[in-house]
Amino acid sequence: MMELQVFKQDGSKASKVKLNETVFGIEPNKDVIFRAVQSELTNSRQGNHATKNRSKVRGGGRKPFKQKGRGVARAGSTRSPLWKGGGTVFGPEPHGYSYNLPKKMKGLARRSVLSSKTKNDEVIIIDELNVLSPKTKEFVKVLNDLKIADKKIAILLGESKNDVFLAGRNLPNVAILEAAHASAYDLIDCDVILIEKSGIEALTEQLMVK
Repeated sequence: MMELQVFKQDGSKASKVKLNETVFGIEPNKDVIFRAVQSELTNSRQGNHATKNRSKVRGGGRKPFKQKGRGVARAGSTRSPLWKGGGTVFGPEPHGYSYNLPKKMKGLARRSVLSSKTKNDEVIIIDELNVLSPKTKEFVKVLNDLKIADKKIAILLGESKNDVFLAGRNLPNVAILEAAHASAYDLIDCDVILIEKSGIEALTEQLMVK
């Protein structure tokens, strides 16, 4: 079993916690991490790009001139793609980009990122994260005490805490999530992961290989 130092909100040391090696100590699978991140990013695309082809452009119902006798190329509509004001050929059409990964691959990706961050000392465990009132100033003080205020941080809570969320939502470098709902992209898109002790338990219960 691995052990990591647990800190209090004021930055002092509290105790140590044992980490499950099947969650925080595996060999990271880079290919699966890439697929998980790609899946999340593509699923967030709207896919509503569109252009008007010749059937969608307004007008063009009448044949512009007679078929023969003018000495120019024949034309059946003023909305031909060859004409100014005509339709677009082979333009983008609305379509979905989403694709889903198997559940086991998503779990492996999350374990891989957690293991990589733990190995690189980018995981900080806090005993419990609380604020007296939902004030950004209080939240910044906690980050300063932990010496991580200047970094991009993913904060994983054991359970939803409204005051903590309200206190930290104005900070552009902070993302606050429930540990059980954090995706591989949430975990990798930060410099430091700050996890509550209860969040470690939630992640272990959810991701542990039995």
